[in-house]
Amino acid sequence: MASRSAIRFLRRGQVVSLENVPPMRTVLDYLRLEEKSRGTKEGCNEGDCGACTVTLGSLRDGNVVYEPVNACILLMGQIDGKELVTVDDLAEDGTLHPVQKAMVDLHGSQCGFCTPGFIMSLFALYHSGKAPTRQDIVDQIAGNLCRCTGYRPIVDAAARACSGTALDRWARAADETARKLAKLQDGTDLFCGSADSFIARPASADSLCSLAASNPEAAIVAGATDVGLWITKQMRELPRIILVGGVEELHRISDKQGRLSIGAAATYAEAQAQLEGLHPDIGEVLRRIGSRQVRASGTVGGNIANGSPIGDMPPMLIALDATLHLRHGSDVRSLPLESFFVGYGKQDRKPGELVWRIDVPKLAADQVFRAYKISKRFDQDISAVMAAFRFTLDGRRVMQARVALGGMAATPKRGPRAEAMLQGVSLDDPPSWDRAISALAEDFQPISDMRASADYRMNVAQGLLGKALIEIAGADAGTTRILKPLSEPA
Repeated sequence: MASRSAIRFLRRGQVVSLENVPPMRTVLDYLRLEEKSRGTKEGCNEGDCGACTVTLGSLRDGNVVYEPVNACILLMGQIDGKELVTVDDLAEDGTLHPVQKAMVDLHGSQCGFCTPGFIMSLFALYHSGKAPTRQDIVDQIAGNLCRCTGYRPIVDAAARACSGTALDRWARAADETARKLAKLQDGTDLFCGSADSFIARPASADSLCSLAASNPEAAIVAGATDVGLWITKQMRELPRIILVGGVEELHRISDKQGRLSIGAAATYAEAQAQLEGLHPDIGEVLRRIGSRQVRASGTVGGNIANGSPIGDMPPMLIALDATLHLRHGSDVRSLPLESFFVGYGKQDRKPGELVWRIDVPKLAADQVFRAYKISKRFDQDISAVMAAFRFTLDGRRVMQARVALGGMAATPKRGPRAEAMLQGVSLDDPPSWDRAISALAEDFQPISDMRASADYRMNVAQGLLGKALIEIAGADAGTTRILKPLSEPA
């Protein structure tokens, strides 16, 4: 496989080629310190406030798709083969971009520090190809924080500017941009640096597996929405970084034989439509995982690989009985997803082994599903409790249950005692549910932290199981009683 040492990306219509880029160099630092394009701001430096938002253009199915991303936690190697657009680029011959003009006309900016990030999020919406609803606009800017103007004039500006038809110079140059991006994607491996310090972006599955196997100590990075904070907040040194996003196979999402198969490098944005198709509750949880910026970079596989006990995706996948496939060199092994998490910060993954694919069975005709995310804030917040339930029914009776919770233990895990107590219960007999709801106190011993107390977590988890059963049973099943917490405070 051919290899190159320069990171290449499209900038203002021209290909930029950079040699000797430090592995941990972020796009924000490149823009402000090297390119001197300082319209993009540094705020939180952890991907929450959106002040650093830029837009990446990617080639998908022959078309250029623009997505907002957080430049503060995006590594330079991740923009290889893409188009980088910043707020400094938008005005044309002294004329403001339609999004900028609407923000000025409708007073969407006061102190202005957050404004560049809002502009770039709305630039991506402007190029989305559809006239957004107010909810679409609110969702689009959920990852951009403003403490001066408030959001109404910004929402109004978005509604005026984003009609579903893009008429700016990026729209006029779309065909040429697509040709240039296609030329950059020539199938070559990127290896920038030396054996001791590098950032690599293999273009093939075999190259990726070979490099990971020979560098087991390297950081494997997909979206960097977690690893980026290792760099900016924890000040870790990561001399060797292997990016998985260049392997096309890892972005594949297939829907066949009653299951959804998701490549580990598929971003939430790429997989969202298919995941929503599994069940509406999944779509609602996905809407609250990070922000548009986070979902454009963060991956389903990365959320699994980092082994977080508070990741939102694993409980839903565990409840759906997902299978995880891992690859080391040419060897592939498979295991139930729940078995991958063996302890806090520990997974069943040997050095150099890669999370490769997730297979998710679709719901059968006799199965029902519910999922709930509980957090202090609606948007951009870590779950206090993440709950997912799948019930297999025989008429009005529960024959099998899968209960999976996040935030309740050192790993995302199932509640086997509650599951056992649910077998055979009638949806028309709410008192029969009480033993299963109480059994959650035997399955989980949550901790207290800044997000929630242990008592709160347990009461919420029990309430959510009751809520799921009430919803499934329906209004005519005598379920109008108030479900009270059944566990005693510790």
